[in-house]
Amino acid sequence: MKRLFAPALLLLILAATTMALADDWPRFWGPTANGKAPDTGINKDWGAKPPAVLWQTNLTDDGYAGPSVADGKVFIIDHKGAEDVVRAIDFETGQDLWSFAYADPGGANYGYAHSTPCYDNGTLYTLGRKGQLHALNAEDGQVLWSLNLVQNLGGQVPTWNYASSPIVDGDRLVVLPGGANNVAVLNKETGETIWAGGGAFPAGYATPAIATINGVKQYVVFAGNALTGVSAEDGTLLWQVPWETRHGVNSAVPIVEGEFVFASSGYAFGCGVFQITANGPQQVWFNKAMQMHFNSPVYHEGYIYGTTDPGDLVCVAPRDGTVIWRQGGFEKGGIVVVDGTIIALNGGGGDLIMVEASTDGYKELGRIKPLGDQSWTAPVVADGKLLIRNKAVLACFDLM
Repeated sequence: MKRLFAPALLLLILAATTMALADDWPRFWGPTANGKAPDTGINKDWGAKPPAVLWQTNLTDDGYAGPSVADGKVFIIDHKGAEDVVRAIDFETGQDLWSFAYADPGGANYGYAHSTPCYDNGTLYTLGRKGQLHALNAEDGQVLWSLNLVQNLGGQVPTWNYASSPIVDGDRLVVLPGGANNVAVLNKETGETIWAGGGAFPAGYATPAIATINGVKQYVVFAGNALTGVSAEDGTLLWQVPWETRHGVNSAVPIVEGEFVFASSGYAFGCGVFQITANGPQQVWFNKAMQMHFNSPVYHEGYIYGTTDPGDLVCVAPRDGTVIWRQGGFEKGGIVVVDGTIIALNGGGGDLIMVEASTDGYKELGRIKPLGDQSWTAPVVADGKLLIRNKAVLACFDLM
């Protein structure tokens, strides 16, 4: 058998041909779509010098929508009254630069919008919980085009509303309507449908991964009841693995390297690696070592790190699913890997914890409690700064 998840290989190809600045975090899961930031030289002595708060701003969505960073701005979908509010915030000062509101009536369902805005070449793409998709001029928030995943693409809103984030692939925008066609690829400039396909599945909650497996470019998509591979060329369903999770909550981005795919779900379901062959997917192993509820794991130097129900941070060997180490106190929190460290949030109480990204056991490097309270959104690192949020505040900290 080929070596699984060899550290010399890149786990995912880049999500877009138009590259953002190296220090940006322009989309969900970061600039290279792997949950890792390229920053180096960060301060690792939080005891002597805890990260200083640079600014913070109040949020009124009472939820978990994630921020992105590009072109000197932080983008996030907030909510006020019966409207979602896309906000562009100055990355240096925390002052609002512009906002754009659209209708989103009805009560909260674990907050309102759940997705992360995607920036590409001066355009910002946002997705609301009921399928409201907008392409905005990132400089001033003016609408370039808009559509609805349900009304225009025949999508079916999942139980906890849409949560996957739109991603750019070259000249295309990839979204997941669910229903008769689980995947739709749009012209990113006009919003016109290039193809709709990927099989008939209920929508999952994970953002798709872009990969080339056995020479075939495809989108690896976590549907509500299956892990699937979809041809990037025409939307043909290439392969599928049944994945019947309780409540259909498949939220963590699959990790792809070569012909191997790692996936994980919570609610006591588990995780596994599948080899995608000419004869279809073959299970390499499956166990309950990692049960990602809604945050995504990160592959780093040959090992997978992530938070697992009921609340542990875990290091797993992808070759066979062995748990290398496990540490409690990370309830439903997210992680980012930067400069050889894991920066993680305890989702229950808001502790911000720096851990060595190493297989030599759990080594905590520092801990602060900057915001407190429920903090289910993964941290973001860009240009030496750290963005975190709880249900009421978005804050920026100095990591240098």
